[in-house]
Amino acid sequence: MEESDVIYAECPDCGEVTLHEVLKGKIGKASLEATIRCQDCNRVHAETIRQPETLMVPVIVSDGDESIRMSTELESDDLLVVDDEFFVDDVYVKITALEQKGGKRVKKSPAPDIEVIWAKRFDRLKIKVSINNIHKTLARTIEAAPDEEFAIGDTMTFGKDEVVIHAIKAHRSMVRRGAVEARKIVRIYCKLMRKTYS
Repeated sequence: MEESDVIYAECPDCGEVTLHEVLKGKIGKASLEATIRCQDCNRVHAETIRQPETLMVPVIVSDGDESIRMSTELESDDLLVVDDEFFVDDVYVKITALEQKGGKRVKKSPAPDIEVIWAKRFDRLKIKVSINNIHKTLARTIEAAPDEEFAIGDTMTFGKDEVVIHAIKAHRSMVRRGAVEARKIVRIYCKLMRKTYS
């Protein structure tokens, strides 16, 4: 077992699994006897950390209208959180829910307590686009990679129409300047560009 600078462990003061800094440690065959400090409350305590076991956990991946049953390999000391992104085989996914034994849904959980990971395919996102065309609004959808950026003033083409982005509704705010990653976008607002003839 190798000693790492930080580990996840249960904190006696916080009462939950948190990130800890390893201050010093003695490595045995399958364990680490360490003095660790909680990164949340700074409590220093001694802990014996066992070599992590490998777990196979079911993953239900939502891909449009269908759900695919897959599985992923986790280590017993992993801590998963809703909105974490990772690969299951060659499919990039984002966690939407964590189901513990007994059907309880939680926002974060140590790997051994997880019964099922619920996720959605996250390599191509569908983004809603509203196009203002004077007296009516047209609804469209585009696909984008999660890290693709859209900026105010960018132009896009839908059929014969060219549009310009004037606002972006992100998860936490309405953006009227700058750029936003696709993973944070709720809707893009555009205006139809007027055609000029010479």
